[in-house]
Amino acid sequence: MRPMPFASLAFATLLALGSLPLHAADDTKDAPKAQADKGDKDKNDKNATDELPIPPERSVVTKHSVRIGGRTVNYQATTGTLLIRDDKGKPTVSFFYVAYTADGGKNSKRPVTFFYNGGPGSSSMWLHMGSFGPVRVANDGDKPIPPAPYHTVPNEFSLLDKSDLVFIDAPGTGYSQLVGKAEGKDVYGVDQDADAFTRFITRYVSANNRWNSPKFLFGESYGTTRSAVLVKSLQDKGMEFNGVVLMSSILDFSVAAPGIDHGYIVNLPTEAAIAWYHDKVPNKPADIRAFLAEVRRFASGDYTLALAKGDAIDPAEADRIANQMSHYLGLSPQYIKEANLRVRPSRFRKELLRDQRLTVGRLDGRFEGIDPDAAGETPDGDTASDAVTGAYVAMFNQYVANELKYTADRPYLPNNYGVINKDWDWKRKKTGGWLQATYVGDDLGDAMRRNPHLKVFSANGYYDLATPFYATEYDLTHLGLEPAQRKNISFGFYPSGHMIYLDQQSLEQAKADLSRYYDDAAP
Repeated sequence: MRPMPFASLAFATLLALGSLPLHAADDTKDAPKAQADKGDKDKNDKNATDELPIPPERSVVTKHSVRIGGRTVNYQATTGTLLIRDDKGKPTVSFFYVAYTADGGKNSKRPVTFFYNGGPGSSSMWLHMGSFGPVRVANDGDKPIPPAPYHTVPNEFSLLDKSDLVFIDAPGTGYSQLVGKAEGKDVYGVDQDADAFTRFITRYVSANNRWNSPKFLFGESYGTTRSAVLVKSLQDKGMEFNGVVLMSSILDFSVAAPGIDHGYIVNLPTEAAIAWYHDKVPNKPADIRAFLAEVRRFASGDYTLALAKGDAIDPAEADRIANQMSHYLGLSPQYIKEANLRVRPSRFRKELLRDQRLTVGRLDGRFEGIDPDAAGETPDGDTASDAVTGAYVAMFNQYVANELKYTADRPYLPNNYGVINKDWDWKRKKTGGWLQATYVGDDLGDAMRRNPHLKVFSANGYYDLATPFYATEYDLTHLGLEPAQRKNISFGFYPSGHMIYLDQQSLEQAKADLSRYYDDAAP
């Protein structure tokens, strides 16, 4: 995603990598960009003299059932809010959550999984309505969802047969809000955010008698960054976890820093996958897995060595590398050489289908878009985000009101980037104030060393330019683990993008992979 000491620099890097909520390339989602309600700034950021209202905790319970794997699962949905407090006992955040529990949540030994998206500044709506909850938005893979009326369907691929599920909106998103004397600076930052989630999960576990339950964290995009810090934070306070699921990961934000070539190396296999999908690879191989294995070898071998030579690279070698890249990316050798063998994701997205006056998506390179200026340098937006946002926003609001029977006196904020992301504190307390790129791999590695039973599953979409899969592979193989701990990391790769669940085949495959993972982590 991106690396940066200053918030503005971090944001620029995320955009450069391709994902804010995501890994790193052009802009950021954790979820596609929905317009944030600017009028809510005053509700989430207290001015110097006023104290924000402290709403009472509330919850609504409804009963439902869903067919999963050929059997009916009866479950209870609890939709509501919980207050968390600071060390002085003062309320700071009213967290909104939806918990799905089989057997009415009475089985305290049943696994429980905490879900959240990223941004920073995204609600959990995307995972909630698209991935492993009991209901999901109906969509058609790489095709934009048509306008209303939209539809939801029972989710036969839900994880509710394996675990109770708790979807959490980050402070300042969805219906979660700052309260009392809390200010944005108290929660909008890498460490501050993890502290707030630590307090919520601890409160939820205590309030619902789940201390003896197997526990899992499930984050997407920046949510994976949160998970790496959060699992260590909770562990430090005595709460061990069975597993962490990382979907579309970003653990190291230094990949897009100026003068660092690592981002070009880890983006290359994803760009090749997108070129393969759009039939731009000469003599296109039938098996994408074998093709990407070859691209990985080139990226970590000849390409890495060539970029390391910088401006001193021999012209003949530059020609050879450019020709090989052209074979993988479907771009002309001349264009690649003019870019000094370093094609930024935003340029790739504009150039790949330029001859058709089309662009490709950042969150999901399968999607095609149209710009008003086909001769431009970079795409005007992200067609993948545009393809699904309206349906998710509409159906979440309808579902919560009609099915979960929950209403509120304030609008639900799918994303709140304008308030949260721009002021996000990317500095880590553990650096002692040194300005450096945000890196959370050491948090995850430390948690795995101290808890030798902690298992990590990494889910990756081949066509995700926001959090490229090869970057995740690199990060998770550089945690400084011993062989016994390395065996606790497993991977899943799917023919989809950042939001892996948009593709039903990928969702079905991911459910099968996760079922085996849960059986192993919580037998």
